[in-house]
Amino acid sequence: MDEVPLSQRRLRAWLRLLRLTRSTENQLREFLRVAYDTTLPRFDVAAALFRQAQPMKMSDLSQMLLVSNGNATNVVDRLQREGKARRVASETDKRVVLVELTPDGRRWFQEIAEAHEREINRIFSGLGQTELSQLRDLIRAAERESNDENG
Repeated sequence: MDEVPLSQRRLRAWLRLLRLTRSTENQLREFLRVAYDTTLPRFDVAAALFRQAQPMKMSDLSQMLLVSNGNATNVVDRLQREGKARRVASETDKRVVLVELTPDGRRWFQEIAEAHEREINRIFSGLGQTELSQLRDLIRAAERESNDENG
């Protein structure tokens, strides 16, 4: 029996990772939609704002999330209309607009974040401590290799 070339094994591994990522993301999208009438982008924006102790620039938010300024603005607009986020003027530069979660937005995010963690736990419930450690180590090795290749 012929050995499968390493390049093909790497390609197959990539495709499996991609399939797993997309499947998990789809499950989370559906969970957030059904249970909380929200979207994954709104969750991601709220998570980024929740982690910040101070209001942050929209450009920093979009850079952190790896999305365009326009996409971040649209999500923040909706969160603001719902009273979950607010824009504030920068004290040092009046041209700069900052964004933060409101107290209601922080409470809303905390509730969803706890449910999100439970859902991730459910999705990956077949993985124990040993498998999670192995997975972490493999992902770190792949990240190091990718970082070495890209600069």
